[in-house]
Amino acid sequence: MSTTTETVASKAEASTSFGALKQIDAGLLNVGYVDAGPADGPAVILFHGWPYDIYSYVDVAPLLAAQGYRVIIPYLRGHGTTRFLSDETFRNGQQSALAVDAIALMDALEIDKAVVAGFDWGARTADIVAALWPERCRGLVSVSGYLIGSQEAGKVPLPPAAELQWWYQFYFATERGRAGYDKYRHDFAKLIWRTASPKWSFDDATFDRSAASFDNPDHVAIAIHNYRWRLGAEGEPEYDELEERLARGPVITVPTITLEGDANGAPHPEPGAYADKFSGSYSHRTIDGGIGHNLPQEAPEAFAKAVFDVDTH
Repeated sequence: MSTTTETVASKAEASTSFGALKQIDAGLLNVGYVDAGPADGPAVILFHGWPYDIYSYVDVAPLLAAQGYRVIIPYLRGHGTTRFLSDETFRNGQQSALAVDAIALMDALEIDKAVVAGFDWGARTADIVAALWPERCRGLVSVSGYLIGSQEAGKVPLPPAAELQWWYQFYFATERGRAGYDKYRHDFAKLIWRTASPKWSFDDATFDRSAASFDNPDHVAIAIHNYRWRLGAEGEPEYDELEERLARGPVITVPTITLEGDANGAPHPEPGAYADKFSGSYSHRTIDGGIGHNLPQEAPEAFAKAVFDVDTH
């Protein structure tokens, strides 16, 4: 394992939009996604987090497309233009369900292997895909490293300062929290953005562009269930076997680069805590320059470079 620190230079003029979104039926969902770069290029799938959306990668996508990659950026379930195919499907936010969505999307797009990359929920999704389906991954880029969890791990109390960082998880466990998030979802998300990236000076236009994706009719249900599941709420039996495997903390064997911003204000493990979870080619990079939780949007060049490097190691 190697560990490096990179300093972010001033960013070139930022992108503000993607081309036309595409939609495809994949598993339980009709998925809205960006498809940038040459159609025959090696695939990279970029997964966003909560409360964020595909625009976390608006500056990453053209950098990778210019390197010849086909860049796929899906809206996660409960976000943007992604919709459930059936009104009867349980609005499940547990970690394995989102990873199964990712595999279903790869199958629908006939992508055999891809570099998978993400942050927050998206890093967890990419980690799980790499851990359980390594044959589908050419490499992994994960902000904050190894984020695979379990309900048993969620029962372990943390020191008070660490518990304080998870205040919204406890809020969401209540009916008041569900109603409050539903009523104030944009204000709530802006608060999370500011606390998770305290040195990121995003403007209203940048926030509003992403906040539109939270108006998805399933957004609140998915977000609430994701955090309630971590504290022991029921999932669905069809995912039990996958969750049992994940609860054992599987080692990730595919080539991996983990990233961390030097000003990440969200809960996150220290790099040394997860280094032994990666048994293949592995390195960690700390990105300096006041970079917070939404690393791909705050430091797109560093994120794109990690994707390129992990694929050409």
